[in-house]
Amino acid sequence: MTKVLSRRDTVFAVLGAFFLTNAIVAEMVGGKLITVGPESWTFQGARVGATVGVFLWPVVFVTTDLINEYFGRQGVRRLSLATAGIIAYVFVLLALTMSLPAASFSSVDDASFNRVFGQSQWIIAGSIAAFLVSQLVDVAVFQMVRRVSGAGHLWLRATGSTVVSQLIDSVIVIYIGLALPHGWTAAEFVATAAPNYLIKLVLAVAMTPVIYLLHWAVEKYLGQSDARELAEAAARASR
Repeated sequence: MTKVLSRRDTVFAVLGAFFLTNAIVAEMVGGKLITVGPESWTFQGARVGATVGVFLWPVVFVTTDLINEYFGRQGVRRLSLATAGIIAYVFVLLALTMSLPAASFSSVDDASFNRVFGQSQWIIAGSIAAFLVSQLVDVAVFQMVRRVSGAGHLWLRATGSTVVSQLIDSVIVIYIGLALPHGWTAAEFVATAAPNYLIKLVLAVAMTPVIYLLHWAVEKYLGQSDARELAEAAARASR
């Protein structure tokens, strides 16, 4: 007999799908750097820049906070471990596809393909470590703030957890994914890691209305009493 997904399961599945998709795409495109601000913006001679992947992480922030709110520490941990496993699987697939020689009539030659996706492997290696550490920190800070402030102040626990966790994430992923393979100086590392963190921070604050909108949508879908009961159960289980 086929078991129909409950509304609670559907919410977790939808949030998890957005979480996983944005995390993987961010890893794949993270090797591309963009400049931040005017040409005069430098740090000890290094041009200030950021990775394009930084613009995809706000969706991960939002979904992490919502999963944390309704499914607690265990829900975030389960999804984070699954995502890390999928990212590692992508790492293996990239290695296999790079080992296959391109056809003479292929519009993408081996050098071009490997230059793009080979760099992504470094990003992925760093991101697995950064992702797991930052997610565990995020859920801990989120639940700690919730215990202190109560069920209200969603913006405080969402922003507070992001401020701390993404500092850790930015430092680890930029160092392992870009600084190490390219032999960056300390100035080059800071000139990229700092803007990445600041952009994530600004976007996290800007996404606060979206968090409240999605929070309302979940309550509308589940029913206010069921949604609040689920959130309280998640908070109790996360203590």
